[in-house]
Amino acid sequence: MDIDLARTFLEIVRHGSLAAAAEKLHVTQTAITARVQKLESQLGSTLFVRNRAGARLTPNGEAFVMYANQLVQTWEAARRDLPLPEGYRDVLHIGGEVSLCNPLMLAWAGQLREKIPSHALRMEIRDGENLLRQLELGVLDAALVYQPEYWPGLQVEQVLEEKLILVRLAEKPEPYVYIDWGTDFRRQHDAALPEKAKAALTFNLGPPALQFLLENGGSGYFRTRVVQSYLQSGALERVPLAPEFNYPTYLVYSRDRDSPTLQRAFDLLREVIDSDEDWSQRWNPLT
Repeated sequence: MDIDLARTFLEIVRHGSLAAAAEKLHVTQTAITARVQKLESQLGSTLFVRNRAGARLTPNGEAFVMYANQLVQTWEAARRDLPLPEGYRDVLHIGGEVSLCNPLMLAWAGQLREKIPSHALRMEIRDGENLLRQLELGVLDAALVYQPEYWPGLQVEQVLEEKLILVRLAEKPEPYVYIDWGTDFRRQHDAALPEKAKAALTFNLGPPALQFLLENGGSGYFRTRVVQSYLQSGALERVPLAPEFNYPTYLVYSRDRDSPTLQRAFDLLREVIDSDEDWSQRWNPLT
């Protein structure tokens, strides 16, 4: 099937009308109508109910949204990866959540480049839901996530056990900074500390929240490895008698994509995790 037909279908879904999709794709509305008719003919299904208000999905149209996204994403991945870079036999596609990119993903990437030089490397830093979707589509070989899903054929392995602990800048422990560490954390945190559930300052990522706290003062929950060096140096202190929350990291991959090379990549990941590296998330290469 012509990928442009799937792409056109998704633009209509996003913008709610054929006219808006035509404007977005820089083609005439007549061309959009012809594409829809061709797609509906190929599928043997009516995908839209069209009226003056726009275009509304039929039940068949709603069912096709998932397939259209899969087609477009898989095609884009193929265009990105092919042809293979000269001198490489294959490509490793590795994903990780944003909070893991420094230093875990960076260190893993360094080991992969050094120890598996036959393979090109594609690193994807995204939110967990997006990474799991890409795994399901077959766009990624493996990903590191905090909250995995489970479906047939998906291998899930816990590779890192951390805790979220409450720390503060000793000389300036206010304000309380609420970091959104995900659904499980929000549920447990808000039950244990209801008075802090509606904080005036919130972040949805740990690294910028930690930087804010170090520069401006305050307290908040952070991963143990990330704040370890700050606690040892006295830059931060642990808040006594504060509840702790488990925050494990999982390696997930499809068993259908398993290979000796992938298992070697996982061994390198475990070596990185076992190494005594500074996880304080300093980005300045001169420090």
